Amino acid sequence: MNPVKMDTTRIFSSSSFFKSADRAPVRSVVAKSPEAVVVAWQVEPGQSIPTHIHPNGQDTWTVFSGKGDYYLDDAGTTQPIVAGDVVIAQSGQVHGVFNSGDQPLTFISIVTPANAGHQAIVLKESLPRQ
Repeated sequence: MNPVKMDTTRIFSSSSFFKSADRAPVRSVVAKSPEAVVVAWQVEPGQSIPTHIHPNGQDTWTVFSGKGDYYLDDAGTTQPIVAGDVVIAQSGQVHGVFNSGDQPLTFISIVTPANAGHQAIVLKESLPRQ
């Protein structure tokens, strides 16, 4: 039986993963294992990461630069986040962000486990009124 070859890289320069794009936030996978997916995000002013949940895991963000309005629920409730914040969405908790600043919002996201899943959540304020 051949052993599974694992990536041996253990130290990464996060700045090499942050990239800018006019149309949508840029998601760059830094590392992936069965235990976790580490992603560098760059969200330009006026861009957003739509609200979603990870049904089977946690998403932890460490904010490096910028600021944004972080979604807390499907009603559209937000709370400001800024450089230096660590933000945690436990399994099933709605989250997403709108860059409300004038600088790029950059952060590292760690989703655990890697198969935590992803499900888009439509904000109640976006639903047609009955």
